[in-house]
Amino acid sequence: MLKIVKFGGSSLADAGQFVKVKNIIEADANRRYVVPSAPGKRFSGDVKVTDMLYDCYEKASAGSDFRDNLIRIRSRYDSIIQELKLSGVSLKDEFTEIEEHLRTAPQKDYIASRGEYLNGLVLAAYLGISFIDAADVIFFREDGSFDEKKTQKAMKERLSEVDRAVIPGFYGSMPDHSIRTFSRGGSDITGSIVAAAAHADVYENWTDVSGFMVADPRIVDNPAGIETITYRELRELSYMGASVLHDEAIFPVRNIGIPINIRNTNAPDDEGTWIVESTAQKSGYVITGIAGKKGFCAVDITKSLMNSEIGFGRKVLQAFEENGISFEHMPSGIDTMTIVVHEDEFIEKEQRVVSAIHRLAAPDSIEIESDIALIAVVGRGMRSARGTAGRIFSALAHAQVNVRMIDQGSSELNIIIGVENRDFENAIRAIYDIFVTTQL
Repeated sequence: MLKIVKFGGSSLADAGQFVKVKNIIEADANRRYVVPSAPGKRFSGDVKVTDMLYDCYEKASAGSDFRDNLIRIRSRYDSIIQELKLSGVSLKDEFTEIEEHLRTAPQKDYIASRGEYLNGLVLAAYLGISFIDAADVIFFREDGSFDEKKTQKAMKERLSEVDRAVIPGFYGSMPDHSIRTFSRGGSDITGSIVAAAAHADVYENWTDVSGFMVADPRIVDNPAGIETITYRELRELSYMGASVLHDEAIFPVRNIGIPINIRNTNAPDDEGTWIVESTAQKSGYVITGIAGKKGFCAVDITKSLMNSEIGFGRKVLQAFEENGISFEHMPSGIDTMTIVVHEDEFIEKEQRVVSAIHRLAAPDSIEIESDIALIAVVGRGMRSARGTAGRIFSALAHAQVNVRMIDQGSSELNIIIGVENRDFENAIRAIYDIFVTTQL
């Protein structure tokens, strides 16, 4: 069995966490390839190394002095090296190179990626295994999109040369050899890429929580854990705010059926959450999870006989496309159509969008509703359970929450509910109580 293990920033925040990580890796000989993030927060109020690097870049780009920030970053790594007693390890040359880049031609992705790069060097030295620079095995195209074919070929060849290795997460290289990063949290994606290339049996993603919870613990006290979740369920929950795993991390492993196991570095004996392609296992509840986001607008378009007008929906969406706005959901009726968008993207362009809709689709009226929060209730068990929607709306009515929008896909995997921003937390607690608390 082969396992790829990725450790998040909180798992590698200081020397004490490095010791935990080494113990986890050495406890299972199948954990052969390791993907680290940059050091995260050591305590409340601390700053992640990646954020410190971004700050260095901003200062350098503005012509301000960044030296103090860079010195603080170096002290984080020096402290880890010293406490781990890595006598032969020095990052002096690497920090000299970073400073030179900042002084002469600061490039944002390069600077941001150095947190993972440096952590990878230290971790490889501590584990006594090979270091593979992600820039040599992960590639992007000229337009910035991920080049899967080239990456898989290079990664397979490189991994075949070493039995155990550290590959830093978050970044790769462009055709001109400059550095390109994934979006924040992209080390999860790197781990998935390595798992796919190695044809791993399991991709273990180690963080500071024991897997996914049914609801956000900041909203619901001590929520129940999720033992098993499918890729599709995870995709829905991650997109709607559940942030344990980057929502794009499932794609490299999904098509070849590699399961992802979310584990807790601080509680390594916990089973965590298994993310799989499909399963016959019951979750214990009708729903698998609840997640949501605030800050949406609903654009309600009304036109008589809309349903018989060919191309009407395309014309409406063209108005949003012309203004560079993507939509989140699109519930509709016979004479009505609602486009749900992010408020912060839409608000400055709203009148241009309204004018474009009138010009392109000639509706009878357009109304805009703001301050909407979207909540996704997700679960494979919903397909076979009668009255799920009824229970949701009953719980919300009992909690005196007004439902502003309902959207359910034909897959019956999830139900999206729109409520006012102020009712967001209350609504999540009400849904959790009706499906989970009453079952305990």
